[in-house]
Amino acid sequence: MRARSLSQPGPPPLRSLGLVLHRDGRFTHEGQAIANRRLRTAFERGVRFLPAEGKYVVQVGHFRGQLDVEECGFFVRGVDLASGIVALSDGSRDRLDPASLRRSALDADALLCTVKRDLVTHGLPARFTHSAQAELLLGVEEGAGGLLLHVAGAVHDLPTL
Repeated sequence: MRARSLSQPGPPPLRSLGLVLHRDGRFTHEGQAIANRRLRTAFERGVRFLPAEGKYVVQVGHFRGQLDVEECGFFVRGVDLASGIVALSDGSRDRLDPASLRRSALDADALLCTVKRDLVTHGLPARFTHSAQAELLLGVEEGAGGLLLHVAGAVHDLPTL
């Protein structure tokens, strides 16, 4: 076994720490719910995707650990239909791509969209919270050819949901 040199640059390789982000937004560690609200909030704000490794991590201060994600690493917390901007669980904002709207494969009542295309070309999935999904649905109306979404001054055909 070869010892890691102290002069080797970069952080140690990522490995699972037993921290899981569930599809409903709960964090657990080795099967136990993270009950502390401030810690959960710090974890939400600290979720990052590392394109080079293709992995999610949580970074809080100097601590960085791999995050196992059940469905999505990010959640849509709010929707501004006037601007077409969504507020994400990590505190960032992104433009809503109506063509990326789809049902969750794990929960038919939940919607997903694609965000963070500036980070990864194909983007990353984000799941709508119940309240954000309700905000989004305020912009939907039935048209002659199906459902339409009014967002940022434009009307978009909704994919079959």
